[in-house]
Amino acid sequence: MRLMASSKGVIGVDITSATVKLVELRRTGATYQVESYAVRPLREGAVVERRIQDMDEVVDALTRAVHQAKPRTRKAVVAVPASAAITKTLTLPASLSSDEIESRIELESDKHIPFPFSEVAYDFQRLGLNARYADQQDVLLVACRQQEVSQLTDAVMQSGLTPAAVDVETFAMERAFTELRRQLPAHVEEEDCVALVDIGANMNTFHVLRHGRIVYSRDTVFGGRQLTEEIRNRYGLSYDEAGLAKKRGGLPEDYQHSVLTPFLDTLAQQVGRSLQLYYTAGRKQEVRHMVLAGGTSVLPGLAERLAQESGMEVSIANPLARMKVNSRIDVQTLSGEAPAMLTACGLALRARS
Repeated sequence: MRLMASSKGVIGVDITSATVKLVELRRTGATYQVESYAVRPLREGAVVERRIQDMDEVVDALTRAVHQAKPRTRKAVVAVPASAAITKTLTLPASLSSDEIESRIELESDKHIPFPFSEVAYDFQRLGLNARYADQQDVLLVACRQQEVSQLTDAVMQSGLTPAAVDVETFAMERAFTELRRQLPAHVEEEDCVALVDIGANMNTFHVLRHGRIVYSRDTVFGGRQLTEEIRNRYGLSYDEAGLAKKRGGLPEDYQHSVLTPFLDTLAQQVGRSLQLYYTAGRKQEVRHMVLAGGTSVLPGLAERLAQESGMEVSIANPLARMKVNSRIDVQTLSGEAPAMLTACGLALRARS
């Protein structure tokens, strides 16, 4: 399967270390409508660093998600992790056709791809004429190992869906940001840098975007699962009970001071460190706003704490905020899940009218 193939009316499927998330979007005029969605938990260890370790567990969770969502279409888009993909902008003669570009990439694959071409899934996109040389064109090349693609498409097919495309998480995140960008305060200009902090179960990723493109990223191994583990150990709960308590409350009075506050302190320090490293790397453009995404982003007091530490406005991501919602979906429940649906939404935004 080629990467980045286009498709109509698709389901975005995001397989993370803690959950399987899917969202189905349908283009309606100038906007989109959420037709269906679902979130199902995964057993710990089923997915590690975005790579499937237990196919049966993932297929079961995804099958349950499909059954719960009851989507109108069976076409799905998944994404390989950014760490597994190679993206390069090539400069080639403007006279080359798409077929000639493909032949050129295959012939010179050893210059661009660090593994055997027989193991590669790849695609390319023509970006237009080069800004400096009128007789040259820029071509975006994306490649990864075929096994990375096959693993994801196998899981999709075994759950009863049809793989329509394989994307890269970075591109999905940028696509979802086009929705978030419209929700930022008016004083945040298009050329201003915005930090997007995606806080998952095991990892938080600090992105800086400018003109809708990710210009800096840093991963830190620390996420919501550490808070769940602390709740479990301190109050003698099972992992599932601790996870529910974290979401719904009802924990002892000392929870705020002894568990939540230290977790927020550590997370704020790590985000601050990522911001500091962004500037240390020689980046001159100031970050003007911060957006939080991921299931852990909605923790009480986190946005306020980061605003205080960073000195900038902090908002919670909701890529579905401007979209219509099918009447069979509970809007309040969907809003609660939306901050964690960024990648799934970005994948579903590939839908065409």
